[in-house]
Amino acid sequence: MSILGKLKPWNPSIPYEILSLNISSKLSTNSDVIKASSKDFGKIVQEIFPAAVLYPSCVNDIIDLIQFSYGLSVPFSVAARGNGHCIRGQAMAQNGVIVEMKSLNNNNNRNNGNCGARVSWDSSLGFYADVGGEQLWIDVLRATLEHGLAPVSWTDYLYLTVGGTLSNAGISGQTFRYGPQISNVHEMDVITGKGEFVTCSKHMNSELFFAVLGGLGQFGIITRARIVLDKAPTRVKWVRMLYDDFSKFTEDQEHLISIDGLNYVEGSLMMEQSPLNSWRSSFFSPSKQTKIGSLLSQNGIIYCLEMVKYYHDHTASTIDEELKKLVEGLNYLPGFMFKKDATFMEFLNRVRSGELELQSKGMWDVPHPWLNLFVPKSNIMHFNAAVFVDIILRQNKPTGPILVYPTSKKKWDDRMSAVIPEEETFYCVGLLHSSNGYDECKIWDDQNEEILKYCDKAGIKIKQYLPHYKTKHDWIKHFGKKWNIFQQRKIQFDPKVILSPGQRIFN
Repeated sequence: MSILGKLKPWNPSIPYEILSLNISSKLSTNSDVIKASSKDFGKIVQEIFPAAVLYPSCVNDIIDLIQFSYGLSVPFSVAARGNGHCIRGQAMAQNGVIVEMKSLNNNNNRNNGNCGARVSWDSSLGFYADVGGEQLWIDVLRATLEHGLAPVSWTDYLYLTVGGTLSNAGISGQTFRYGPQISNVHEMDVITGKGEFVTCSKHMNSELFFAVLGGLGQFGIITRARIVLDKAPTRVKWVRMLYDDFSKFTEDQEHLISIDGLNYVEGSLMMEQSPLNSWRSSFFSPSKQTKIGSLLSQNGIIYCLEMVKYYHDHTASTIDEELKKLVEGLNYLPGFMFKKDATFMEFLNRVRSGELELQSKGMWDVPHPWLNLFVPKSNIMHFNAAVFVDIILRQNKPTGPILVYPTSKKKWDDRMSAVIPEEETFYCVGLLHSSNGYDECKIWDDQNEEILKYCDKAGIKIKQYLPHYKTKHDWIKHFGKKWNIFQQRKIQFDPKVILSPGQRIFN
């Protein structure tokens, strides 16, 4: 991927002397490469072009790049790009260098400092996997399943890199039980903004360890993570129940995350103008859809509670009875419980088939003006009335999935950079819109802004997940009591503000 022989006009933000480094043959300034690395899943932020793109074959290539920048009187920025699933340009680097992390997959040689997925056991840690930061979670799952094991905490979508989700938090319906993905890491290798290669854990270089987890890429690039593993189930019982009363819906969700027995609890909104079987998963047969359609025409919004219980081959004979006990006393609409039996892999990878179908129809490569929030439990009823019932229902447009499900603060470590509400129970709300073009994208963005303004005016102390802010004041407000330590960690680990400029926190 050498730039030699195909140089474009050299970007003066990067000194020409970089060509004297060993990494010069792995840099590209090809215009097509530049454009490809300047796009992300969001398709909202455009034309933030790097000066070059690095395709590392080993960790030392990244170290050399950052050390070169750090040694300059005017350093250039560096952004690690995983699978490009950011929404608003968070992995972009104007006039800097983007590091295509997945390039490390081409040479997974441990001697070069790379790591695919190696499963091990330790008397104090149990089973774990050492995983390259560039690895996709789907590949981690496949590798660990070969040993009858699997990570315990997931995101709904598996085609994300390990380093990418750990830089945010990594949440899904398992979070209430196992915590976010950042709560299931024993150790990491990190390249700091000074170009230092540091192994860190809760007990070794702990300040960097806690800074990086949920740190939005501000303190270092994750090249290896030691992930908690447990025995993998073989199959799952997958249940959806429908509600026309938000209060009953949330009460049942909160009950289910308070008891022992379930492995996954999520919830979502179903609206008349949206397809019942979304791209996240196909669940309802045509005959079921007719009944649900009639229900939606009466109510406008229906709430869907989704729960999953894992099981093994040796417990197959008792799983139905266990499930029956778990749903006893729940207040779902009679006749509107739907069950499905699936393999563990089918369940975890449920979004993929929908994605491929949308890709085949040209409906995936569109703007995604998503808004993800953490809403305190004490405000969720007000949020439903003002946001779901008023703002969103009033918009009356086909939309993507809208998720709403509770999780528990006690599963999060407050020493980490990730920010959540102060209340013990809070709700994860995901407005996962897709738009047909940039005009429609603006409509969704305006709606997102209306929601944020309502929460601010009503005093609802939400926190954005996958945050995006336009001013430093907003970032300070977002981090709250953590801002001072966040700022101190930046000075300690990235004093020249080289890393992750696309977040626009310190730039």
